[in-house]
Amino acid sequence: MSAARVVVVGGGWAGLSAAAMLARSGLRVTLCESARQLGGRARRVLFGRHGVDNGQHLMIGAYRATLELLATLGVDEARALRRRPLRLDMHEAGGGRVRLSAPALPAPLHLIAALLGARGLGPRARWRAAAMCGHLALRGFRLEADTSVAALLERYRQPPALVRALWEPLCLAALNTPIGQASARVFLRVLGDTFTGTRHGSDLLFTATDLGALLPDPALEFIEAHGGSVHLGQRVTALQIEAGVLRGVVAGGVPLAADHVVLAVAPHSARALLAPHPELKGLEADLRRFTYEPICTVYLQYPESVALPVPMMGMLGTTGQWAFDRGLSNQPGLIAVVISSRGPHMALDNAQLVARIEAELANLFPRWPAAVETLVIREKRATFSCEVDIDAWRPPNAMPVQGGWLAGDYTDTAYPATLEGAVRSGLQCARQIAAPGETP
Repeated sequence: MSAARVVVVGGGWAGLSAAAMLARSGLRVTLCESARQLGGRARRVLFGRHGVDNGQHLMIGAYRATLELLATLGVDEARALRRRPLRLDMHEAGGGRVRLSAPALPAPLHLIAALLGARGLGPRARWRAAAMCGHLALRGFRLEADTSVAALLERYRQPPALVRALWEPLCLAALNTPIGQASARVFLRVLGDTFTGTRHGSDLLFTATDLGALLPDPALEFIEAHGGSVHLGQRVTALQIEAGVLRGVVAGGVPLAADHVVLAVAPHSARALLAPHPELKGLEADLRRFTYEPICTVYLQYPESVALPVPMMGMLGTTGQWAFDRGLSNQPGLIAVVISSRGPHMALDNAQLVARIEAELANLFPRWPAAVETLVIREKRATFSCEVDIDAWRPPNAMPVQGGWLAGDYTDTAYPATLEGAVRSGLQCARQIAAPGETP
């Protein structure tokens, strides 16, 4: 009996994860990507002599699915990633500073100790933060009923200065959604995975290269080495459904038969393929409920002598929210500044945004020379809005037609729109196709 044929639509991290594992399981995999390169929203972009990311990303030690996939693909973590113990260094525009670092204690004690020992916060704020995390740790960082992150912090009487300096920046970084709308249940899942298990779950993982070289390039080699094929510049324009069975797609104007089809594209792209089919009207309507949040990344190339005091630095009271030193990625003098979610900055043009970020960095580091080259990357639909009760309507991997599947960070992974969420979804989908009947 010949192996099942699988068409994966989309070459982002979810699609690549699914395709790699399906090829490894011996299925005949064809991946179609409409762009001329792989990686989706986490792909390589050329900037001067560097390859940078289409938006600066950060991984953590709790990203177990991603780390396991990289190992399967033959990626050497020690060479590909720079692992650092958790350290948050938040710089206030007016000169204040909040510093927090995790000591070498078992989880979650290292989190509580880090909060109690945080510098730049008063004793009351430190105690309130540690007390909240201690109580939540006893409950497994779980909530029975969802609420907003802001409401959760108010319930635990977190002082405004603490919210502004710690919880709000962490929520924006993890969920890319303002705390007044962000799901506390999802936020706590991320905190729980980060600060329970082992203390290395809270480690910060900086890439030693661009994201394209981290996963898309090795995944391409792996898929092809296991008998699969990858087609770039190949747009899928239609699904072929007969009597409730998805039998293939139309790609580049040519029918492509399949036993399974994995739609590994964003919800708004999936909707266009689902809409013509009555069997999928309900699913298409569910995907309409998703709204989106932007992320802006400003890359500034300074002389190679320029460096941040830490690999990642928080910025408070400024348009920029996080600054990353790309020196860890073998790109000395390159600073990436990230602005998560919506805000007044979206009304600025690129020149205005660069000027503002440069001025903010100059205020923090007055001895720095001027940047010699800059690049602004705006992803207007970088992530789905991770709102209260979003778990109730995130779709499963299986579509309501035989042979139809969804993969993407927006599916029911319990995680926000992160690299880990995308990989989890792809792996869940691959397991259900390769081993039907098993619990995903």
